[in-house]
Amino acid sequence: MTAPTHPAASLQGPAPAPGSPRPRLHLVVVPTPGPPLTDEREPVRLLVPGRTPRRPAPPPGPRPRLDLPAVATEADFGPAWSRRADLPDPQVVGRRLLTLTLEAFAGRRSVGQIQPLVSPPLFTALSERRRPRWCTEGTAPLLISSVRVCEPVDGVAEVSAVARRGGRAHAVAARLEGIDGRWRCTALQIG
Repeated sequence: MTAPTHPAASLQGPAPAPGSPRPRLHLVVVPTPGPPLTDEREPVRLLVPGRTPRRPAPPPGPRPRLDLPAVATEADFGPAWSRRADLPDPQVVGRRLLTLTLEAFAGRRSVGQIQPLVSPPLFTALSERRRPRWCTEGTAPLLISSVRVCEPVDGVAEVSAVARRGGRAHAVAARLEGIDGRWRCTALQIG
């Protein structure tokens, strides 16, 4: 296999004749895409060696607009917000969601069974994420107790509970948002 001695010369076209003036070089500025600008008012976080930084709080989910009509028209597409009066009891739905999720993590049911209860990005994260060791190990039953519900905004419920397995207690929290007349989980934290 032979290679040309000057591969760049073959890419530039024919070589200039000896004694002829060389073409002048000129600079061409090519704009490169940069990262999106961040807000300058955001505080600077200092990193301390040996200490893991706290994760920033997740941004709050979208809030329902109160000036929208309660009945959607035929021209509306996509998910529609639901008011609290149009939704079932969040404590019952939250307990069911947490039980199904922990049973799926323990291997007692398919992860696909929780898909209708959670948002698409959360389902992707749950199906790809590592499962907590306390969920996957052992055969002791999973018990959900002490379910608490807080409703900060109309159509949004935050559920916290204690999951017990094998004599140990673990914190579990979920954010439910009323979409299309039913509760859908948009955030889940398992401790």
